[in-house]
Amino acid sequence: MSKQILKPKLEKLPTPYSHNLEYLADQLKRLDILIQLALYDFQNQPQLPGPLEQLKGLVITENEVNNILFGAQRNVADNSGINKLKEELTRIDNIICERKELSVKANIYLALPRLAHLFNLTPFEEQTIVICLAPELDRKYDKLFAYLQDDVTLKKPSIDLVLKLLCNTEEQRISARSAFYSEAPLFKYNLILIDQSPSTILATPMISRRIKLDNRITDYLLGFDWIDSRITPFVKRITFDSSIATVFSEPQPQIRQFVVGKLDQFILTGEKLFLYFYGPVGSGKKLQTISICRELQLPLLMVDLQALSSNEISFSESIEIIGREAALQQAALCFNYFQCLFEEENENRSYPEEMLRVVRTYSPLTFIIGNSFWRPEELGEKEIFIDVEFTIPDERNRQEFWKLFADDYQIQNGLDFSELAAKFRFTPGQIKNSLRVGYHTSLKRFEDGGIGNADLYTACYNQSRHNLKKLAQKIHTKYTWNDIVLPKDQMDQLHEICNQMKYRAIVYDEWGFDRKLSLGKGLNILFSGAPGTGKTMAAEVIANELSLELYKIDLSQVVSKYIGETEKNLSRVFQEAENSNAVLFFDEADALFGKRSEVKDAHDRYANIEIGYLLQKMEEYVGIVVLATNLNKNIDEAFLRRLQFVVEFPFPDLKEREEMWYKIFPESAPRSQDLDYAFLAKRLKLAGGNIKNIAVTAAFYAAKDSSAIGMRQIMTASRREFRKLGLPFVKSDFEPYYDLVGEV
Repeated sequence: MSKQILKPKLEKLPTPYSHNLEYLADQLKRLDILIQLALYDFQNQPQLPGPLEQLKGLVITENEVNNILFGAQRNVADNSGINKLKEELTRIDNIICERKELSVKANIYLALPRLAHLFNLTPFEEQTIVICLAPELDRKYDKLFAYLQDDVTLKKPSIDLVLKLLCNTEEQRISARSAFYSEAPLFKYNLILIDQSPSTILATPMISRRIKLDNRITDYLLGFDWIDSRITPFVKRITFDSSIATVFSEPQPQIRQFVVGKLDQFILTGEKLFLYFYGPVGSGKKLQTISICRELQLPLLMVDLQALSSNEISFSESIEIIGREAALQQAALCFNYFQCLFEEENENRSYPEEMLRVVRTYSPLTFIIGNSFWRPEELGEKEIFIDVEFTIPDERNRQEFWKLFADDYQIQNGLDFSELAAKFRFTPGQIKNSLRVGYHTSLKRFEDGGIGNADLYTACYNQSRHNLKKLAQKIHTKYTWNDIVLPKDQMDQLHEICNQMKYRAIVYDEWGFDRKLSLGKGLNILFSGAPGTGKTMAAEVIANELSLELYKIDLSQVVSKYIGETEKNLSRVFQEAENSNAVLFFDEADALFGKRSEVKDAHDRYANIEIGYLLQKMEEYVGIVVLATNLNKNIDEAFLRRLQFVVEFPFPDLKEREEMWYKIFPESAPRSQDLDYAFLAKRLKLAGGNIKNIAVTAAFYAAKDSSAIGMRQIMTASRREFRKLGLPFVKSDFEPYYDLVGEV
């Protein structure tokens, strides 16, 4: 009979945790042992005999608690089991420690150790998190905690219970109290909350206060990575895929290269990096942010400050939650629409500094997106703030963007992107949006054929006009070169004005004049002449020729008696007109732009400041500004030096007046054979505006008489116009047609 060889039993080697919940299960096993030890102490405390002894634990009996923890196998009151419990606690501590280390090496995600690392938690604070998590996972802990606290209503652990479970001596308990101070991580980062009404907290001793996990922390520990529900209305997580940042290249790649190369160094030295990107909408600020985070493989939380400011949750609380979320997500932060924090209706001017104060606690990399320059008042020693301006691309690059984005759409033949690039100073984002809106507009025709010229112009103007209508009147341009009558020199000047706008890309971009001029790249024009000589018509002709919108500025809406309001209104006018290169037409401009007066009082001084501000805005504007005045002698010399064109509109001579009479009537209007254009030009020595009034009035007389427009109607209308102007209308001047005049 062969002898059986007995092999020694091999001890099973520890393995990494397979997932996060397995790790939490071991932590709850450890907590159960701590509760068993505490339960032994609780049940073996000396009790005073009396009638209340039978109510100990209220409705939770010892047997019920023992069954929850041990089942039917053993009783906690057995002294022989205490040592075994302590041995079991040591054993499970070793298992947790070994398996956690193996999990870290195997790159297995464990939420609780990660949370402890993020917020620099001590082992005591980490175990406090476990105690608060337990009743969120298993209702049995409600009864256990209530029993140990001798109150069936106390289903959440108190600070006192946490100290009893985790501390062995009174000295340890006193020392551990510091973990529950407001500046300690558990409360500083709102990982745990006081589970009491605010009115009762201050009246309750610290150790008697009940605590619970913040709901977002519970979700985090269970492996859910969704954003805190309180901030989802104004915070979006940007996910990166291959389509992002490939449509067109980022505006300033050197910024990405700098951040990618330096961020690790900043983190190592404890420095916080703030990048402030400012400039017009669609200039690539968000794209640049996404490009940086994508290369860093860093998640990004995009915060809409406009939505945040109008949210029910206070700004301070929202920012705290956002900052903590960035830490939990290990994400960079980006605050968009930063300018809204400075709007007039926003009473709290401390918001920007408050935002920085909170964010610097959580995020090593923060982006801020605004539309104008800004810099914080104070920066910490370990804080780096870099502001970067994003500008509108030049005309040549705008043309390339139009062509690039148009590849995604069907475009009608003959569409000239160079004209669109010249007329609209759009950012890449605005160009892309214009094509999308133009596509939707083209669908309204319910026919194939693609996006047409009119579709894109409509889309561009809808995007660029914004609030300009509040301060200016849009003039629907009808007049063309065939309608206007001026001397040759003035006509040549008007053509030169149009040519300077048409060929600006060649001169400024291709030939490099843009690099030589910081200001004055627009056209500032003065039209001077008596009323009715064609100043407004000339502005319409220019706008029509260049396919630009024409806005007549309402001076009553711009000029204000209140100090500073005129500048604000002027700033709004030029800002709203900038993207579309709209033609701004200031009629009777001498009322606002007259000679600067001698300073005699504060009002004179401020009036001169307004004029200086207008000069500045005119030089900055890259479109066309037309100043119309009856007397150019009233215009300040400082203005005249800054004007590229001064066009005099003379009173029309005989030949010009006759040409006006020929052109004033539409082809479809019925005209009598007796119209004597030479007589009208010779005897009616009026400006073009008065000739237009007479022609229109005569047309209404003819319509009433059901006849063609003839000398009778024109002479009757002329008499009406002369009376309005205070001029004599005598028979000797208008023979042989005077007798045709009807009653007016």
